[in-house]
Amino acid sequence: MITRDDCRALDERDPLAELRGEFILAKEEIYLDGNSLGPVTRGTQRRVNQVIEHEWAEGLVRSWNAAQWMDAPLKLGDRLAPLIGAHAGEVLVADTLTFLLAKIIGGSLELRPERHVIITDAVNFHSDLYIVAGMARLVGREIVVKTIDRNTLDEHLDEDVALVMLTQVDFRTGEMLDMAGITRAVHEVGALMLWDFAHSTGAVPLDVTSADVDFAAGCGYKYLNGGPGAPAFMYVAPRWQGVLRNPLPGWLGHARPFDFESTYESAPGMRAYVTSSPSVIALGALDGALEVFERTTMAAIREKSLALTDLFIELVEESLPGVFELVTPREHDQRGSQVALRHSNGYGIIQALIERGVTGDFRAPDICRFGFAPLYLRYVDIYDAVQILVEVMSSSAYLDTKYERRLAVT
Repeated sequence: MITRDDCRALDERDPLAELRGEFILAKEEIYLDGNSLGPVTRGTQRRVNQVIEHEWAEGLVRSWNAAQWMDAPLKLGDRLAPLIGAHAGEVLVADTLTFLLAKIIGGSLELRPERHVIITDAVNFHSDLYIVAGMARLVGREIVVKTIDRNTLDEHLDEDVALVMLTQVDFRTGEMLDMAGITRAVHEVGALMLWDFAHSTGAVPLDVTSADVDFAAGCGYKYLNGGPGAPAFMYVAPRWQGVLRNPLPGWLGHARPFDFESTYESAPGMRAYVTSSPSVIALGALDGALEVFERTTMAAIREKSLALTDLFIELVEESLPGVFELVTPREHDQRGSQVALRHSNGYGIIQALIERGVTGDFRAPDICRFGFAPLYLRYVDIYDAVQILVEVMSSSAYLDTKYERRLAVT
């Protein structure tokens, strides 16, 4: 049996241990929900204060020039690019994930005018499903959206497919897909590949360059810790820049925005995908949050992520044999940075844990979901969380009738 002393020894040898101090964390809470909303970093606190107290309060409108606010979506994109294996000039930070997916989907369908099928995953995140259906209705020709079992993708790939859109790490189960292999198979039939990195960026190593990815997008508020509703990012491979048209054009994506021309001419490079004025304070929050990633590597983060999730799985199965169904893959190359446990009383279990200082979340119909962010989690946190889970289950606290009414956000 693994002991708490064993976990404390792992913490003492942890090369990422010092980074925990960069996060503002409640001492009495074990936070296993960074895959939904990351905590505040001290870098974010500093950067937002700088934006508000100096750039905005003192600089006012002059800061569009002096603080280079207009270029912030591009500069922040360059800062984020290494986390997905991209290069400078290939990533833009702006809008939210759903809007960026809309831009890519709409533009992609124009690149394959002779094709009429979009493929996505039947258990994809629902915003992805909604927006792909919405964009399919707007392109001016009949588009069929196929929602498939991700394991049957090869059976559906043919010359009718224009675009495949998949989320690399499943939001419920934590299953991670083979990005390079799937992208290659999609390209073999002449289709385009769009990846959603919402549950990947900042948690697992990504390399859009070596995988030959066409397009990708991801959010900034999960493992990147950019704050609630943080700006999202989009990647466009260099070969498609200047070719992929922004179907939601705005004045800041114009080649000469301050000439106020009545007809639209796209700016070069990633600036073409800017639509409206950037949310400067929100960009500042994400900018500050990225500082901590520059003190380590994604390889080191991944190594600890796998160790933490392995530890959690082992402790749960040792302490609560047969109580939960593990729905997250055991195989490292198929696992993101979360563990999902299935139980018919999952909602009550999560609420009972939260009341006892362990924060995870629930995903309908029966998933207890726990995210593991290696930058601030300790091995002893995992040990203690499982001990509290054992107490919740052994006492049947999760059956309390107060959990029969679900909160609006689960």
